[in-house]
Amino acid sequence: MGAITINFELPAHFLDVRSQRAGFVLLASFLISFLFIRTSARLMRSPKVPWWPGSVTTEGGLHLHHLVWGIVLILFAGFVEFATAPISPWNEILAAMFGVGAGFTLDEFALWIYLRDVYWAEEGRSSFDAVVIAALIGGLVVLGLSPFDLPNNGSSIGTVAVAVVIAVLLSLLAIFKGKPLIGLIGLFLPPISLVGAVRLASPSSRWARRRYQPDSRKMARAQARWARISSRRRWIADAVAGSPGLPGHVVGAAPVPAVHAADTAPPLPEPAADGEPVRPQARAADASQAPEG
Repeated sequence: MGAITINFELPAHFLDVRSQRAGFVLLASFLISFLFIRTSARLMRSPKVPWWPGSVTTEGGLHLHHLVWGIVLILFAGFVEFATAPISPWNEILAAMFGVGAGFTLDEFALWIYLRDVYWAEEGRSSFDAVVIAALIGGLVVLGLSPFDLPNNGSSIGTVAVAVVIAVLLSLLAIFKGKPLIGLIGLFLPPISLVGAVRLASPSSRWARRRYQPDSRKMARAQARWARISSRRRWIADAVAGSPGLPGHVVGAAPVPAVHAADTAPPLPEPAADGEPVRPQARAADASQAPEG
């Protein structure tokens, strides 16, 4: 039987490699730009800082989301990087531009999905989730990790295959228990998915629906534990990205037209052929005298 060992160590000269240095600059600029643009958006809707500049609009009143500027930066930096393959420091400058563009773009990730302005709606939470996932995966890659990254210590092909299968099964089990982020990280660090696999499942997951009885003690424990986790996650999301909703305004909803007195007044009686108005009582009497059928 072959022994499976898990070993993780940083490179001897971290960030001396060109690709790792560019990845670090990209990740740092991505996080900084996200925090900046999210803070700017929160200041725009705050009545305490009316001096903060508003969003960019055209002369026709069209609002240009910062998603647009992010896409432009990503396209420009990516094209120049592929076309010229520059050396330092231009390589790091392009990486920083790409990171800023990615931060601006993922901050409005929810607009990709719903194709409408849900930035401050409850659906806008998916933007913060996308940023967290991208930051975690980017950080793992910058640290030198990759999925199924096993040390080259002369292990046999069978041992490597068993290790990969175990890592995949643990990740799938964590995802099946309603923990997709833990399962994804587990592809890089299998012990993380192992923890997610042995802990209680989310009450809304397939695992809980199939294996936990609705009135069982295990389901009650899972619901209580997940309520605490959800509360902590929401507190963190509100602290970083802001709470959804605008006072007196629903984002993405159609504007409510103003109601005038003339719109609610009863209609005037229709004139008869001889010019005299037809009274409602007379109209009802005519209808009662009409033959049935």
